Amino acid sequence: MNRYAALLRGVNVGTTRLAMADLRRLVTDLGHEDVKTYLQSGNVVFSSPPTKDDILAEGIARRLADELGLRVPVLVRSGDELASVVAASPYAGKQDDPTRVLVAFLAEAPSKARVKELAAPAGENLEFTVDGREVHLHFPDGGYGRTKFTNAHLEKKLGVVATTRNWKSVLALRDLTAG
Repeated sequence: MNRYAALLRGVNVGTTRLAMADLRRLVTDLGHEDVKTYLQSGNVVFSSPPTKDDILAEGIARRLADELGLRVPVLVRSGDELASVVAASPYAGKQDDPTRVLVAFLAEAPSKARVKELAAPAGENLEFTVDGREVHLHFPDGGYGRTKFTNAHLEKKLGVVATTRNWKSVLALRDLTAG
């Protein structure tokens, strides 16, 4: 069995409401084991036989739509992938405030041409590094709440679905999926 984290985009931060008990039940009903949620923002960890991330994500997304009428993007990372994301962060050591270091998880790696064109919005002080299916972010002057470099911005510029987590959440998800 492998440990995985499913990251749901836009849950309980806008109009899309989802009780974490419903999410745990739904993921358990799919046959996954040791299901736990983290926070109220659509993070669920579980154990499952080794399976491709996109197949796991599709199963959860389909069940959310079929049972609860929720159409939300779902991205999945294995425990090993999350450990690699943490190890690869170029900004983790630059900041003590976990709201200023974030990771945007992408559904797939964007094209090199799109990555080359990605830029911070005018007047914003931020650093970013695209590394495969993740964008590492550092906001030295403030947190994610004031930026225009959002999931929507990344999706428009990179052409892939994105969902962002702050550093504290990334570390917690890594720990919850550790073997």
